Amino acid sequence: MADVLLAVGTRKGLFLSRRPVGRRAGPGWELEGPYFTDQAVYALAIDLRPAAGPRLLVGADSAHWGPSVFRSDDLGASWQEPARPAVRFPEDTGASLERVWQLQPAGPGQPDVVYAGTEPGALFRSEDGGTSFALVRSLWDHPTRRSWQPGGGGLGLHTVLTDPRDDRSLTVAVSTGGVYRSPDGGATWHPSNSGVQATFLPDPHPESGQCVHKVARDAVHPDRLYLQNHWGVYRSDDGGGAWTSIGEGLPSDFGFPVAVHPRRAGVAYVFPLNGDSDRVPAGRRCRVHRTEDAGKSWQSSGPGLPDAPHHGPVLRDALCTDDADPAGVYFGNRNGELYGSADDGDSWQQLARHLPDVLSVRAAVI
Repeated sequence: MADVLLAVGTRKGLFLSRRPVGRRAGPGWELEGPYFTDQAVYALAIDLRPAAGPRLLVGADSAHWGPSVFRSDDLGASWQEPARPAVRFPEDTGASLERVWQLQPAGPGQPDVVYAGTEPGALFRSEDGGTSFALVRSLWDHPTRRSWQPGGGGLGLHTVLTDPRDDRSLTVAVSTGGVYRSPDGGATWHPSNSGVQATFLPDPHPESGQCVHKVARDAVHPDRLYLQNHWGVYRSDDGGGAWTSIGEGLPSDFGFPVAVHPRRAGVAYVFPLNGDSDRVPAGRRCRVHRTEDAGKSWQSSGPGLPDAPHHGPVLRDALCTDDADPAGVYFGNRNGELYGSADDGDSWQQLARHLPDVLSVRAAVI
């Protein structure tokens, strides 16, 4: 029987858990760890491409030693760190790495390629499975970069999407820079923010400079993307060429994460917050909201989640799905609580509590 591997990155280390797919519901989840004690784990990836088995990639940030990328090929039993910094800005950029925000394996046609998104906002590419990375200069030198400004969480490239139909097609998102697309493996980049409002700027519809919080790709229709903005939830049906608001029906269209169902078309999940000056669950209710028609309507998913007033926001990488059937949906919050659903988000259970501040969550069937 296949297992689900659940990885939880927190401000004080990484926690791992495994459980058979058929036993995801009910008590019994046990978290191992923390690994990387006292390090903030913002970036997680479960790479299922290696023939020898899953590879875990972790972007951890030591207050003493700085940020680094670690790799495990035995599900966390041992870890390897490169002898020299895996992600490093060239000296001529005048920049230094503050954080690895994202680690994303490329498609199966590029089995050794892994992308890293960083703060300051930049994209790095590895061709050796995540051991060493090189700066993608074409994005770093893009002429619109001067419009990118740090948001409340800094200036970070936090989303990297590959296209299952074309390994050379890439989509990234920067806060606050916006969405950028490359049709040629990163050689050239084009801003893709038409329709996304920047309510905090004098011109609410700039070419770039939007504070995008997260972007996800529909599993069935690859040209359909979902975007959670700093105010605004959007959908694109042409790969990011144009965006349409789909926030109607939500208690608030402010939030950080957006995730998609692994097999069902038009199914996406968000976790609304009251607003940018009151970053707690919308209406003080701990609720995931799901659409099953690509944003035409939304339903609140509640059974098993707390009914009492709640104050735990969910960050941009702390909501995810696995690839089981039915799908598992997972999220962690800044209260140190971890919740999971084994039925596409219909019902929930608390998997852990009293964890450190949850920064990132990833799950996969192994």
